Amino acid sequence: MIKNYIKIAWRSLSKNKFTALINIGGLSIGMAVALLIGLWVYNEFTFDHYHKNYKNIVRVIQNETMNGEVNTNRSLPMPLGYQLSREYQHDFKAVVMVRPTQNVLTADNRKLRVNGMFMQAKGPEMFTLRRLKGSLNTLSDPSSVILSASLAKALFGDVDPINRPLKIDNKLNVKVAGVYEDLPKTTSLKEHSDYIASWELYMTTSPDLKDAVTMWGRNSWAIYAELQPNADINVVNTHIKDLKMKGLALNHDEVGLSFKAQLFLQRMGDWRLYQEFKNGKNVGGEIQFVKMFIMIGVFVLLLACINFMNLSTARSEKRAKEVGIRKAIGSLRSQLVAQFYAESLLLAFLAFFFALLMVQLSLTWFNQVAQSDIHIPYTNYFFWLLCIFFTVFTGVLAGSYPALYLSSFNPVKVLKGTFKAGQMAAIPRKALVVVQFAVSVALIIGTVVIFMEVNYSKDRPVGYSQKGLLLTQNITGGTQHYEAFKHDLITSGAVAAMSIATSPVTEIWNNFSGLSWEGKDPKLQDNFGIVAVSRDHGATVGWKIMAGRDFSPELGTDSSAIIINESAAHFMNLKNPLGKIVHFDSNYTIIGIVKDVVTSPFEPAKPTLYGFLKGTGDVLQIRVNPKMSMAEALPKIKKIYNAYDPESPFDYHFVDTDYAKKFATEERVGKLAGVFTILAIFISCLGLFGMASFVAEQRKKEIGVRKVLGASVVGLWRLLSTEFVVLVTISLLIAMPLANYFMQQWLSHYTYRVELSWWIFALTGAGALLITLATVSWQTVKASLANPVNSLKSE
Repeated sequence: MIKNYIKIAWRSLSKNKFTALINIGGLSIGMAVALLIGLWVYNEFTFDHYHKNYKNIVRVIQNETMNGEVNTNRSLPMPLGYQLSREYQHDFKAVVMVRPTQNVLTADNRKLRVNGMFMQAKGPEMFTLRRLKGSLNTLSDPSSVILSASLAKALFGDVDPINRPLKIDNKLNVKVAGVYEDLPKTTSLKEHSDYIASWELYMTTSPDLKDAVTMWGRNSWAIYAELQPNADINVVNTHIKDLKMKGLALNHDEVGLSFKAQLFLQRMGDWRLYQEFKNGKNVGGEIQFVKMFIMIGVFVLLLACINFMNLSTARSEKRAKEVGIRKAIGSLRSQLVAQFYAESLLLAFLAFFFALLMVQLSLTWFNQVAQSDIHIPYTNYFFWLLCIFFTVFTGVLAGSYPALYLSSFNPVKVLKGTFKAGQMAAIPRKALVVVQFAVSVALIIGTVVIFMEVNYSKDRPVGYSQKGLLLTQNITGGTQHYEAFKHDLITSGAVAAMSIATSPVTEIWNNFSGLSWEGKDPKLQDNFGIVAVSRDHGATVGWKIMAGRDFSPELGTDSSAIIINESAAHFMNLKNPLGKIVHFDSNYTIIGIVKDVVTSPFEPAKPTLYGFLKGTGDVLQIRVNPKMSMAEALPKIKKIYNAYDPESPFDYHFVDTDYAKKFATEERVGKLAGVFTILAIFISCLGLFGMASFVAEQRKKEIGVRKVLGASVVGLWRLLSTEFVVLVTISLLIAMPLANYFMQQWLSHYTYRVELSWWIFALTGAGALLITLATVSWQTVKASLANPVNSLKSE
């Protein structure tokens, strides 16, 4: 029986090639989109599963309350890590402090600037790094370092790296103790996983780190932990929540006590998708994009299924006699239902084959745009079981309405020739067209809004000039070295200006609290960004002086001067800040106010103080001479850079590129949503094209009569197109309010956001109507131009 069903189904598809082509094409595109999104969603939900202990690994986070606002901070004081490890062994199996770093590693004649971590000894075991060579349990030895497989290959080639000497930043001598497997892209540790050095070695890199062991007010380190197997995370949260405040009180840290800090834990499984906090509460993060794409995948697949339903039911009259004869000779309705389901399942499996081919061909492009590393797991039997279920589900969903509808025909009416589907039979088809275009229009509006938000963020004034500004590591050491280096660069003609800073212009690395100034409200809790800069910083980055003046090389008093940004002036509530004294470690005089230098395109600028750099900073900021091309300038800069420090590679970043990374996620989502929206529209247009061809065929005699009576081609085109225009108009009235509501909810995540204007909806509606007319016009004009003799000769 099943063999017979499949044979008849194949004959039916072969007989109606045009309809079958539209159905298979639409379904295959819909299934390909759903499959791609499904693989990506699986990739997101299994992020960090590389670590075998991921269910029990947590990171420690603090909520700091200041002036009624709660800020969530993942940087923590060092004594907290030691206390958790020493006194809370009943809650934690291991506690590990980590400091991400970037260094130049030198081995033999090879030198590379790479990202790594200083990590406590239990880290490799807690994160279940996979050993390839040597030992990973040697980080208690300050002279030991472990390397990723790719870095070991890059530094030592085919030579065994174990016990080979290595230099970090040309000053720390270590030896390679072990090699571990490269971490995949789907782990939160990937960015700084090239090498791992001993925490004890890190403690020797700076004299002030010895004091940090007891400083509860200094937040600079990440703390990770592995819970005991029977530990309840909520119970552990109650044990540790007040530890920082107790530590601050014991150390009489009045600056730290100006905050109200509360500690809590976040599981590793939530780091990727639930990383965003507002006012101390988790508000999601990447999960909103995952949910968005799940909806897009479901909707695109639904559109393809709607096409199948519409075209199958639209051809009901042609199959009515087949159903009538089958019922008359004894076929049960269940057998007819099975027959029509067999047709839809055959079509679904054909579509899945083409969908799989499409996904394979598009994976390279998709991984580039989505910045992912997904692949089709051909060897995973569970994947194939899911695919079979997915295909059967799609086939049943697509074929359910046609099967139930076609099998319900009355055989007496059909065989007498009195059966007509009538106007009521067309209502479900029209409803499905409305749903189809409502989804498409909502996707169009959503995609437009995402792109507008990204462009709005890009165009937000940043308070300085990004063009031609690059960042690199400071190699100049003392002031004399810096001045010579700067002189050589400017003399070469490649550089217009240069400065040193303790933070790049795109970030603020240091914060300070407990400042005092004239008129400060005693209840006001402050937290300022602090950036120390050289005198030529303003001229280099091109910031905008709003009042007062910039630092001056001629004035020695500027060593005790500061410049504040607009946000700081507003926060301090100073009507005339110039000349006012601000005290933190010493007294400083405000000499200028600059326009906010924006570090985040989506958040307000932080109140920031710029002080005169007395020592040395970590970042060199170089303004390339605009009269010289980058291709000509960069080799000159590199030559001079290497002359001053031949041991360090000249690695640089363009400021505009670094800033663009801050909205890369939104831009990536916009690109993917745009592609999927275009495919959704294409599927909808396929359905409309098929429907238009059927309507034109169904009404060909009516068209012939109207032509004989003098109807024009334009009039007939208008007659046949009006029905589809009305349906799309109804879909617009449904889609626009829904799209407005959901996009308002999405935009609420951003402090700086675009406003939804009426023209977005107007242009989308006009575009949808034009697409509809363009799709149906071919068939309607073709029918209008046909010779009426051919359609009326049998009458």
